[in-house]
Amino acid sequence: MTPAAGRVGDKEETMAKIMIIGAGGVGNVVAKKCAMHPEVFGEIWLASRTLAKCEAIAAEVKQVCGVEISTARVDADNVAELAALLDRVGPELVINVALPYQDLHIMDACLLCGVHYLDTANYEPEDTAHFEYSWQWAYQDRFRDKGLMAVLGCGFDPGVTNVFCAYARKHLYDSIETIDILDCNAGDHGHPFATNFNPEINIREVTQVVRHWRDGAWVETPPILDDGAVHFSFDYPLVGPRESYLLYHEEMESLVRHFDGLRRIRFWMTFGQPYLTHLKVLENIGMTRIDEVEFEGQKIVPIRFLKALLPDPGSLGATYSGKTVIGCIFDGTRDGKRRRTYLYNVCDHAESFKEVQSQAISYTTGVPAMIGAMMMVEGVWRGEGVFNIEQLDPDRFMDELNKNGLPWQVVDFDGTLPD
Repeated sequence: MTPAAGRVGDKEETMAKIMIIGAGGVGNVVAKKCAMHPEVFGEIWLASRTLAKCEAIAAEVKQVCGVEISTARVDADNVAELAALLDRVGPELVINVALPYQDLHIMDACLLCGVHYLDTANYEPEDTAHFEYSWQWAYQDRFRDKGLMAVLGCGFDPGVTNVFCAYARKHLYDSIETIDILDCNAGDHGHPFATNFNPEINIREVTQVVRHWRDGAWVETPPILDDGAVHFSFDYPLVGPRESYLLYHEEMESLVRHFDGLRRIRFWMTFGQPYLTHLKVLENIGMTRIDEVEFEGQKIVPIRFLKALLPDPGSLGATYSGKTVIGCIFDGTRDGKRRRTYLYNVCDHAESFKEVQSQAISYTTGVPAMIGAMMMVEGVWRGEGVFNIEQLDPDRFMDELNKNGLPWQVVDFDGTLPD
C-alpha cells in the first residue's frame, strides 16, 4: 500500500497528488481545470494507453495554465501494470475518465495500492450493451475495509444532475415525488454525423431499450430509433423548443435507491432528425453491432470500425457553436404546498473552447470531475466505501460550479411534461 493511503481530506497536506487516467476530450478538460487550481492539486499526473495524447495535453496545459504536469503510458485493462504505476507515483486519488469497460480494473488497482477513486460513468461489460451500478456497488465492503473512498458518476449526467437532486432535497423540498432530467445539446459542429463523446459508448447507450421508474417498478419503452419511441417538444431556456426523447440513463438507478418516496423518474435527451436518420441507417446495415464479424480473413467489431471513421469528439470544439442546457424538473411539496422547480445549467460550446480547447459536452463532464476531486482531497466529502454523489453534501459542490464555469439557476416551473 502506498504512503498516500487515507490522506484524502488531511488538512496538514493541502496540496494533493492526483492521477488522471484517460487522455480523451474529458481528460483534456480535467487536466486543465485541475491545473487552474494549484493550491488544491499540487502534482498532476496524466496516464493513458497512448502516451502521445498525454504529452499533447501536457503541452497545452503548460501553454494555457503555466503548469507542468507529468505523463505516463499505462494499459488500464492491465491491473498489475496500473498498480505498478500507482505504487511508483503514489497519488492520493485516481480520477478515472477512461472507457467504462475499464472501471473495475482501475478500482482493483486502487484497492491494491490504497488510492481513493472517482469516475464519471458506470461500468458496462465490453461484450454487452448494458450498464448498471451493481458491479461497482459490489465493491462497497472492499473499499470500506481498506479505509478508501470511491465516488461514482461525477460528471454532469450522471454527476451534477445527482447533486441538483441532493440540493433540491436539502433546500427546496420536504418531499420529492417526481424528477425529470432533461439534457439538451443545441450545438452545431458542422459535420453530417458525429458523436459528442466516444462513438462506441455513445451509440451503445442511445440504441438500448428505454427504462424509467414509475410507482415502484421499472417500465420499458422502445429505443429512440423505433416507431414507438416516447418523445415530446420541450422549450429549453435560451435555445427554444427541441424534440426530447425518453432514454435510460444510469443516474436514475442510484437516485431511485437513495431517494425515498420517489414515485417517478425519467431522463430525456434531445436528438435532431439528421442524427436519428444517420444512426438508423447505420443500425440497419449492421454498423452499430458490438459482436465480431469476419472481414477479409480478420475479425472486426463493426461499431469500432465505425468509430475509426467518425470525427474524434475531441476535435469538434474548434467549429462548435451553440449551447447545452441540462437540468432537473422537480415536483413535490414544501411546507404542505405543492412546488415545481427547474434547476439547470447553460453551457456555451464556443466559450468552453476558448477556455480549455474543448466542446461543451467534454467541458460539462470534466469540470464536475475536477470539483468532485477537489471535494475529496479537501475533505469536504469523506467516507469509507462506494458512494454515488447524491449521498454526499451538495452545498460546496454547487458553489464551486458557479465559480468554475458551470453556473446554475433555479426557477419555478409552470410548463407541461408528458404524463
